Amino acid sequence: MKKINFLIGLLMVVSLAFVFASCKKNQNTVNETSSSIDDALAERIYDNVSNIADEAYSEKSGTLKSTDVRRLFLGDCVEISLDTVSVPHALIIDFGTENCLCNDGRYRRGKIIVSFTGRYRHPGTVITHGFDDYYVDDNKVEGTKVVTNMGFNEANHMYYQIEVVGVIFLANEGGTVSWNSSLIREWVEGLRTFTLWDDVYLISGTSSGIRANGETWQRTTITPLRKELGCRHFVSGILEITPGERPVRILDYGDGECDNIATVTINGQVFTIYLP
Repeated sequence: MKKINFLIGLLMVVSLAFVFASCKKNQNTVNETSSSIDDALAERIYDNVSNIADEAYSEKSGTLKSTDVRRLFLGDCVEISLDTVSVPHALIIDFGTENCLCNDGRYRRGKIIVSFTGRYRHPGTVITHGFDDYYVDDNKVEGTKVVTNMGFNEANHMYYQIEVVGVIFLANEGGTVSWNSSLIREWVEGLRTFTLWDDVYLISGTSSGIRANGETWQRTTITPLRKELGCRHFVSGILEITPGERPVRILDYGDGECDNIATVTINGQVFTIYLP
């Protein structure tokens, strides 16, 4: 009987050690990939601000094709007001005071306030985005995003200079993520149609941030992020992220599939992450 009890006790110790090791491994994985996840979160939130504003303007001004019967981003609960008389022009996108389920699967509330000097497609146009008590999936979004239409590049693609100074107050008292970026958004497909469904952008440039724990990171583009407006996530692109004094991370959004799966490579070790 003593021998049986000893064996049972030994198995319990081994099991607890295995569980502890597994938990520690999972926690280490989260710690190693957190800066990449925070960067991806900020990139998605601020990138979609422009997509939402473009869709709202196109709908309110009547420039969408009649085939665009379904919104890509905006939910039925949103209200849009457009003033093209004042200078600069004004666009207010109001999601209401309660969470509004949008067509991209995100819950939003509050307002995106846009001032602009001309149309999105016109070279020289400057578009400034601000926020009034604006939340995405209960993450509060503050700051400014300025988009400048730079005209056409050597590839005959319209492109935009984008500057973001932002702060995200994470849901459930998760702290704040600060994110600054200087990006180029190149419109590679869909420019000459008035439907949003075929629009494709390539995004490159640099960004930096501060995580909730105070750790900083720097980011540069290796391969531009590919944004197809019909997909909720970036479908491809590779970024180099350096968190503080720790080793470089390589964030890879994949090979073109529309999914929320990405990988982070650190010192040759590959981690799979699932984007929010």
